[in-house]
Amino acid sequence: MIIREAVDFLPFLHSSSDACQRLSGENRPIPEPGPNEVLLRMHSVGICGSDVHYWQNGRIGDFVVKSPMVLGHEASGTVIKVGPEVTHLKPGDRVAIEPGVPREMDEFCKTGRYNLSPTIFFCATPPDDGNLCRYYKHSASYCYKLPDNVTFEEGALIEPLSVGIHACKRAGVTLGSKVFVSGSGPIGLVNLLVAKMMGAAAVVITDISASRLQKAKEVGADFTIQVKNETPQEVASKVESLLGCMPEITVECTGVQACIQAGIYATRSGGTLVLVGLGPEMVTVPIVNAAVREVDIRGIFRYCNTWPVAIALLASKRINVKPLVTHRFPLEKALEAFETTKRGEGVKVMLKCDPTDHSP
Repeated sequence: MIIREAVDFLPFLHSSSDACQRLSGENRPIPEPGPNEVLLRMHSVGICGSDVHYWQNGRIGDFVVKSPMVLGHEASGTVIKVGPEVTHLKPGDRVAIEPGVPREMDEFCKTGRYNLSPTIFFCATPPDDGNLCRYYKHSASYCYKLPDNVTFEEGALIEPLSVGIHACKRAGVTLGSKVFVSGSGPIGLVNLLVAKMMGAAAVVITDISASRLQKAKEVGADFTIQVKNETPQEVASKVESLLGCMPEITVECTGVQACIQAGIYATRSGGTLVLVGLGPEMVTVPIVNAAVREVDIRGIFRYCNTWPVAIALLASKRINVKPLVTHRFPLEKALEAFETTKRGEGVKVMLKCDPTDHSP
């Protein structure tokens, strides 16, 4: 028998024969933390584009939803129970969750690039459940205590912020850099924030949405370009005109073929293009143009070693991610929250999992 005090409500995907998965809620027993784990009462969970993609398409690349899966990986909560071997956290601690946990100490972990480990557990990536629920257990080593002046929502936003930190580090953004960010969704905006914090002298950002470009201006973009029917070369020309030169660094956050092409054409010879957005497996790009101009093309896969940096930036108020949250829903209205995200409304939609705690 399951009693109310010992159940956990969570929305999850049902695998189906259709491409679109069914999103519904379910009660499950509250999990018990293992020796090196903590049990968390979840507070804030952001909806990521990948969550919507799994919901609508049932897969991302080789990751296929084959059985019911709990969504959510941008999250924060409160520790309510610790495993016997956990020493750095205690009940009552507010924490941000890093969703990727290596299952073994392989060569990638030993070199500090654990995000590349082929055995990594990652929240809401088949077959692993996510943390969009009331209670969730996670590796204590990948839960980071939040300072008193960092809110739960800021803690949840550390996950997308980490993408920006990792991408801008891979790109080599530094004092005086001229940067082109392609796409002003949540990931484009965090790359804008991080690039400016790292010393970029000017950042130009593009999108098809006027409202998202307005948000980009509000959070620090120097120039914006609303893309309509321009060719990739025409977009590159507009970027150069606004910056007064071709940017040393381009951060491509859409995964759209035409945007990747524009990124190559726009980047200064000897510069760097970082591919953040994930689109089709195969795309056509002007690779010879990049090669003969020595444009370095780099990929990123999520992030690694970024949570302490992000927490320090938020605590010191060097970065402000609060304006990114435009919609909030209780967990019971998860479907409405997902529909809002699917329609492209606002920027970041946040689900509130603890009905007893109304703090941000």
